[in-house]
Amino acid sequence: MLLSLAIALVYLLAGAAHAGADDTRYALDRLEEILELRIEDGRLDPQDLTPAILVSTSPRYEGSEDWYATRVIEILQGALGDTGGLRLCEACMAPRAFVRDGALSYQTGPVGLDEVSLLDEQSRGEAQAARSAIWIDEHRGGVSVRIVDLHTARVLFAQNIDPNLIENANTRRMYTLSAELERRARGDSITQVFVDFAVYPGQHISIDWTEQWGASNRNLSGVTLSVIDPVVGLGASHYRCVDLINVLVGGKLLVSMPTAIVKAIGDTGDVIDPLITAVAVVRVPFGRSNYGAVLSASTNGQFGIGISLMNISLLPVLP
Repeated sequence: MLLSLAIALVYLLAGAAHAGADDTRYALDRLEEILELRIEDGRLDPQDLTPAILVSTSPRYEGSEDWYATRVIEILQGALGDTGGLRLCEACMAPRAFVRDGALSYQTGPVGLDEVSLLDEQSRGEAQAARSAIWIDEHRGGVSVRIVDLHTARVLFAQNIDPNLIENANTRRMYTLSAELERRARGDSITQVFVDFAVYPGQHISIDWTEQWGASNRNLSGVTLSVIDPVVGLGASHYRCVDLINVLVGGKLLVSMPTAIVKAIGDTGDVIDPLITAVAVVRVPFGRSNYGAVLSASTNGQFGIGISLMNISLLPVLP
């Protein structure tokens, strides 16, 4: 019985190690893509990074030892250019001995930026001093990357990368939440724009400008302008965001401008719409996109289903 459990445990550990190495391969593929994106958008400039010194490429799993460092160097050379701008510091992670001012010092453990600069100075000869130091180490589920400016100690790039960028997405989500909490503390408002095209079987076309408010930001109130149902209507709108997939439920109260003008001048002729029109609205978003389905029902007897464009600027002057 014990022997069977031991064998099963060995297989489980071997499978986990194999999965870890596979995750690392995919994470390095993501790293290659991310570096290309950061260079394209200007956040990383190869001219500011090179010469770069690769301080650490530490594998975590035995299955990664044979190819990990080679793959990292291949990615960096592709990103920074294969022009001799990348240096490998084999002494950085080994015990180090320095003789300075008649004193001998022996150091072990993680290397500091001063030591990286000193090791580069001792080995580069007449070449230009390294501008940046790079750490790319394997960890459980992916790789960790850190690029630091050797002259200012400023972190130029730092990220944990997994095959599906889940950790990056979680970090961005928490950063967004922090920014939202700070916005609430400042009392800043959020403008939301909705363009509704309910076209079947009845028609209702309008655009709303609303401000998001409330302790939980689930209330939206603002002004609305309708094109159809009623024709050229102006009024107010209010919605409530419910927990069910962020559905917006609310309504609009619109004044038909042509009807108001006709009544103001005392004309008793026929009008297209009544003076006041109430419209009930339900918006169902499509996932996290800026599109959704809209259902409208008005006191004019119009019931329509269509598309709602959420936070889309039709003109540069619109928010």
